[in-house]
Amino acid sequence: MKLFVAMLAAAMAQGAAGPEIADVKTVYVLPMANGLDQFLAIRLTTDNVLQVVTDAQRADSILTDRIGPALDARLEELYAPKTPPPDPAKNSDKDAMSAPAKHIVPTSHARGTIFLVDRKTRNVLWSLYVLPKNTSPGEMNHVAERIAGKLSKDLKGK
Repeated sequence: MKLFVAMLAAAMAQGAAGPEIADVKTVYVLPMANGLDQFLAIRLTTDNVLQVVTDAQRADSILTDRIGPALDARLEELYAPKTPPPDPAKNSDKDAMSAPAKHIVPTSHARGTIFLVDRKTRNVLWSLYVLPKNTSPGEMNHVAERIAGKLSKDLKGK
């Protein structure tokens, strides 16, 4: 009996550690290849799957077609704490020389991948692979329809 209670408590603690996909209500859609982001925004709103927001600060999740360094860099841009602009009077050549170098972020990604990422934890909550047959607007709309349909189904429960 004690083992059962301990296992139940551990399972509950794990569930409380991070949001579940069912907790997602708002999504910010990052730009995607071939305008897929636009078609997804239409499908997600038209089909009442999720509330699409245009202000990343209001989103509890991010929809993207890539993860890794490119996503990390983009999330830093969107959610890094705002710092005041540097005071030019305090800058010197020495400060410029000691500034850290910016990292080059690769822009390539796998076609057909979609990820729903928790904004705060940056955990991937949901993912799907749908390879478009071509890059025509009609095909992008069809892919967006498939993605929105699968996401809607998974949000309602498995």
